[in-house]
Amino acid sequence: MTTSTIRSALDREENQIKDDILRMGSMVETAIERAVTALKQRDGALAQQIIDEDKFINKMRFQIEEECLTVIATQQPAASDLRATIAATHVAVELERMADHATGIATITLRMLDQPLLKPLIDVPLMANIAREMIRGALDAFIRHDAELARQIAARDDEVDELYQQVFRELLTYMLEDPKNINRATYLLWVAHNLERIADRATNLCERAIFISTGQLADLDV
Repeated sequence: MTTSTIRSALDREENQIKDDILRMGSMVETAIERAVTALKQRDGALAQQIIDEDKFINKMRFQIEEECLTVIATQQPAASDLRATIAATHVAVELERMADHATGIATITLRMLDQPLLKPLIDVPLMANIAREMIRGALDAFIRHDAELARQIAARDDEVDELYQQVFRELLTYMLEDPKNINRATYLLWVAHNLERIADRATNLCERAIFISTGQLADLDV
């Protein structure tokens, strides 16, 4: 087998992994969007659909991990190819856990169906939108091996953290004003917490993009 043939096979398998990661990322983005929509619209059927479809995202994670192991075992990648393959396994895990957070929001929605929302949802959808943009940007940086873009995307985690603190303070005020609000406020606080964790995991994706590009693991969540 010639060197060019080996390189062609490696490129083909790496491209398949990239395509599957982008597909999985799209599935996660959709789950997050639908989870917040279900919460806003008090849509129990949609919330249940998100929970039921989480198994497909889990399946994608294991598929990507198997593809990466196959590449390592059969193609013996080196240097940036090896870093990209190893990083892809971490990306798949992070995406799967983001989907778990979306499922968590859907589960909270089901528990809140018999109660009106404590407050209009303004900051929560904004947190979700930024988190989804971070996922999209982080995956773009990962695919392009673009360390600078990864750093720019990771910086947006501060926006989500600020919104989370704002939601926390507002909900705490509701709790102090009337103890009867504690249950509903706590549910919304957990929704915001799930979104804040999704943004943190998007930052982790950025770290992997930097790792591929530079060979250095950087802690961006500081």
